Amino acid sequence: MKLFECEGCGNAIYFENTTCEVCGRALGFRSDRRALVALDPADDGRLQPLDDDSLFRSCANREPGGCNWLVPAEAEGDYCTACCLNRTVPDLSNPDHQQLWRVLEGGKRRLVYSLLRFGLPVESKADAPEQGLAFDFLADAVTGFREGPQVMTGHAEGLITINIAEADPAKREEFRQSMAEPYRTVLGHFRHEVGHYYWERLVVRDPAYLESCRALFGDEREDYGAALERHYEQGPPADWPARFVSAYASSHPWEDWAETWAHYLHMVDTLETAYAFGLRVRPKAGASPDLSAAASFDPYREADFARIKETWLPLTFAVNSLNRSMGQADLYPFVLSPPAEEKIAFVHDLIGRTRS
Repeated sequence: MKLFECEGCGNAIYFENTTCEVCGRALGFRSDRRALVALDPADDGRLQPLDDDSLFRSCANREPGGCNWLVPAEAEGDYCTACCLNRTVPDLSNPDHQQLWRVLEGGKRRLVYSLLRFGLPVESKADAPEQGLAFDFLADAVTGFREGPQVMTGHAEGLITINIAEADPAKREEFRQSMAEPYRTVLGHFRHEVGHYYWERLVVRDPAYLESCRALFGDEREDYGAALERHYEQGPPADWPARFVSAYASSHPWEDWAETWAHYLHMVDTLETAYAFGLRVRPKAGASPDLSAAASFDPYREADFARIKETWLPLTFAVNSLNRSMGQADLYPFVLSPPAEEKIAFVHDLIGRTRS
């Protein structure tokens, strides 16, 4: 994620800010420029950025969902690029639902930011029923929420379903422990599930890439239900760390792809933040060259995956050490084997090809 500053006063601001805490100006995210801009009021309730004559409206989810993204004044719909992807939201008359949904929306906006930065196609199912993307945010009766039958997080033909219980830190920790996962976050879920979507969108439709993908990840035509049942009953193979980014990735080639895709997005967006801060890592002990690096490039535009990989290890080693100093779990509790890195490089090359 980039760093942003208020164009009105120069104050540093977060991606989620709706107003500048110093000068009080309204802020809005322009998805066409991937920029958080300061705004002045115009006529008819419209908003105008300080740096040009464009006119915008606030997204209709600004109040209920905390959305700070903008809608062009001439657009027909009331929702921004991110919110127009929603197909279903939970019953917002329930205050608990509203709070959890806002957390999910925050994660989704960070996801869509990354997709736009990569130049990947982002279309809603309303505009492109065959190949578009949509989200169902549902509540689950068995977790103490009121709506519907049991909700399973997952993906099916461009529709991503997220159980809003994932936005509850206590429930998410309960799920993480029951699944023996070292890492489980709302943003991680979004990145994983959208990986399934782009596998269908980018890989399946290109026979050459599909064959290359099968050579690395395995044949996705393996019975998915049986593979997951085996994984949950028997656990991952003992040698999974030597071949996969995570234990769950070993369950089926589809999950290997989605987990790998998610890890690539973890790496790139975190490195962009490091780049924005100008971070350098030069340890004073154990000073191996492998642990020295500078985040001196834009990872979203970096063609050479080796440069991303070589910067990632020193950065995560340093930040994991900082977390441990605060008594927190590792930021990135994974060790990437050469086969796992090769798979991540495949995702990197595919996204670069799609952009070009």
